[in-house]
Amino acid sequence: MDLITLLIGFIALEHLGFLILEMFLWTKPLGRKIFSLSKEKAEASKALAANQGLYNGFLSSGLWWSLIHPNPDISYQLSVFFLICIILAGIYGGYSVNKSIFFIQALPSVITLILIQVLS
Repeated sequence: MDLITLLIGFIALEHLGFLILEMFLWTKPLGRKIFSLSKEKAEASKALAANQGLYNGFLSSGLWWSLIHPNPDISYQLSVFFLICIILAGIYGGYSVNKSIFFIQALPSVITLILIQVLS
């Protein structure tokens, strides 16, 4: 297994974790602690969080798809597309919600995309 595969797998797992946090743990003590939410704010925003979680699930699924696709050219295209989607979401989240989103979400994808371009 090469470095790029490991990085894509890590990012896919990261977004699966976001899905779990946002869809299932948002109103639970762990989710409220991670996102610094009061019980009231978590309850009021749980539908929006679940929607975000679903989108993170789509991003994760796309990266897994890129790892298992048998055609290397299509695998490459899938990985680049989904990494760019994650980068854009991370940039917007970092700008509009919290700067840490950029570092947690976008930066690993930026590094991976650069490595894909350099090593491929």
